[in-house]
Amino acid sequence: MRFKLISFLLIAALAFSCRNSYYTEQDFSSILKIDSHIHINSDDGVFEEQAAADNFILITLNVDHGDDTNIRNQFDYAVISAQKHPGRVFFGPTFLFDTAGWGTEEWSKKIVSQLDSDISAGAITVKIWKNIGMTIRDRSGRFIMVDDPGIDPVVNFIKSKNIPITGHLGEPRNCWLPLGEMTVRSDSSYFARNPQYHMFLHPEYPSYEDQISARDNFLERNPDLTFIGCHLGSLEWNVDSLALRLERYPNMAVDISARTCHLQYQSAQDRKRVRDFCIKYQDRLLYGTDVGYSGNRDPGSFKTRMHNEWVDDWKYFATDSEMTSELFDGTFKGLQLPKEVVDKLYRENAVKWYKLKILVIN
Repeated sequence: MRFKLISFLLIAALAFSCRNSYYTEQDFSSILKIDSHIHINSDDGVFEEQAAADNFILITLNVDHGDDTNIRNQFDYAVISAQKHPGRVFFGPTFLFDTAGWGTEEWSKKIVSQLDSDISAGAITVKIWKNIGMTIRDRSGRFIMVDDPGIDPVVNFIKSKNIPITGHLGEPRNCWLPLGEMTVRSDSSYFARNPQYHMFLHPEYPSYEDQISARDNFLERNPDLTFIGCHLGSLEWNVDSLALRLERYPNMAVDISARTCHLQYQSAQDRKRVRDFCIKYQDRLLYGTDVGYSGNRDPGSFKTRMHNEWVDDWKYFATDSEMTSELFDGTFKGLQLPKEVVDKLYRENAVKWYKLKILVIN
């Protein structure tokens, strides 16, 4: 009888320990989390209010759309938000890649001067965007890629400030496919709305392989640079291909923003492969959504949509729930990553890679 009682207690303890190794859906609101890639373009506080309700810290990143006034407006909104919510909102500026004067000392001096001011205002990173490699050309019509030595003075200045570069370089591999052959509907709908970035329609532009090669060359030329690749480093289509870069470039991490669906798509085919990848590279992955808010939507509906997206992503990474997505057909199962992996993905990695001084509100 004594042996049976001890056996029962051991089994019960092991079962409890196993359950205690993983979060549940109900743990979502109690865990402090960081969305490491969003875009705040309003001072109405709506995004920040929902983040507080769902226990999120935010990193808002600026984007170079080729308009200096727009860039400065983005920066102003970011600074306002960070000042209103110290330790809960952080920001990364960008710079206007104006080709006037490209290749001269004056070109880099102008950008460095602006970045020096922006970083002094509290920036934690500098964002570079896909226009480098996809739209910007020099006077001869040649596309300027990110590994061009002409960018070196700006990169060296950022490195001297001991902050990372956050880079959205290239696009999903789907970008080079016809709309009907793309693997997820978020890509097909985006490129249908933005044909200027649908590279299948522009075969004269640099290829997907050109984009990845330029980014890889950039990292090889800057081994001391801390680099956070946006959107799974534009290697969203295959975790094995991404793993090769994480092995090759130890100072590279990636955020998952707007690419969770690509992990889910791969999970539907081989859940173990995706789960093993997330566990092996648990120190190199940052959670993010890439959601933007410009104050031009109904605040209530935005908050609901944001909450639902955050909860759905939590279910995928933290639980083993059977799930579906509106972005592709079929079902998949949540990864149910161990607690320590979820903590890194959702908070600790962003703190480490961006050197954040967060404010914990009890």
